Amino acid sequence: MRIGDCRNTVDFRKLAKKRLPAPLFHYIDGGSDDEVTLRRNTEAFDGVRLIPNALADLSAMDLSVNVLGQDIDWPVFCAPTGMSRLFHPEGERAVCAAAYKAKTMYSLSTVSTVSIEEIGELTPGPKCFQIYIHKDRGLSFDFIERCKQANYSALCLTVDTLVAGNRERDISTGMVMPPRLTFASLLSFMAHPGWAWGYLSSGKFQLANVVDHIEEGSGKLTSVIDYVNSQFDHSITWKDAEQAIQAWGGPFAIKGIMSVADAQRAVDVGASAIMISNHGGRQLDGSTAPFDQLPAIVDAVGDKIEIILDGGVRRGTHVLKAIAMGAKACMIGRGYLYALAAGGQPGVERALGRLRGEIKRDMILMGCSKLEQLNRSKLHFG
Repeated sequence: MRIGDCRNTVDFRKLAKKRLPAPLFHYIDGGSDDEVTLRRNTEAFDGVRLIPNALADLSAMDLSVNVLGQDIDWPVFCAPTGMSRLFHPEGERAVCAAAYKAKTMYSLSTVSTVSIEEIGELTPGPKCFQIYIHKDRGLSFDFIERCKQANYSALCLTVDTLVAGNRERDISTGMVMPPRLTFASLLSFMAHPGWAWGYLSSGKFQLANVVDHIEEGSGKLTSVIDYVNSQFDHSITWKDAEQAIQAWGGPFAIKGIMSVADAQRAVDVGASAIMISNHGGRQLDGSTAPFDQLPAIVDAVGDKIEIILDGGVRRGTHVLKAIAMGAKACMIGRGYLYALAAGGQPGVERALGRLRGEIKRDMILMGCSKLEQLNRSKLHFG
């Protein structure tokens, strides 16, 4: 299978599995505990069906949306994902460039392998930076100032990762950063010489945004779970979110909101948007899916704050269902990481292009020329 043969997320996943050593593939692919929530994130969309209308004037299709203060050409943008260089030497650079070509927004993670400044200069397209609150509280406000200088469009604060979820696949495969050979992973690394050459020839691995502040960011061997548990602050509160919002002074999202009560608190502290997310099923297993929570949250705060859906989006119809339910836009993470691992920037470009094409075709089949025409009258429940 080649990139040109990949038509959907399932195809990109298959190719990524062939091209990545097992620890890295399962880091992208896995969830926590029994992975019930991981599966539910996508399965939740199956419980709602679309109701199309016929004989509509579709001569002027418009998929554009304004989200987090940015005009993007279609209602999906790239979620923040850490350590992308582990999956392809081009890493975050490839995803950012592909997002720009696709006329959408790119989000950079705190634990990226490329710096805030380099990504800021890479393209003139809209960019969001995702903050984790470290125990060194000064880091967070340093990130905010750096993003101002680098002309980022928006910030988001991830609030669902005070400790790492029980990601048993990572434990069993010996997933650490930077990668190392272990007895368990040796054969897998040996079976993927193309990945090994790309990784070894692309410079020293480091977490570029924290390399000058935290020893683990400089390439010291650690597991992802140990990094989260040792570096992230467990004591953050809504007051911290409010302070970050005030320090930034621009479009600001809180990522990891799953309850109506928290959605209402996000409004109270002045957030511009919330990202309904359970971290891709990688944290609290058994929690509800973002799409399951979307109706109640929209009913409670949909007229007060932008609502972005993050989790389980694999198809254009998933995006249409989320928009019809009241979301402003959706984010994808695994959807582009599989493609990155499968083929670098061309892979990400193809994945984004295929998804956008699905959304446009599905809109035509729904008899809708604008996203505003999608509402709950277009959905069948039960």
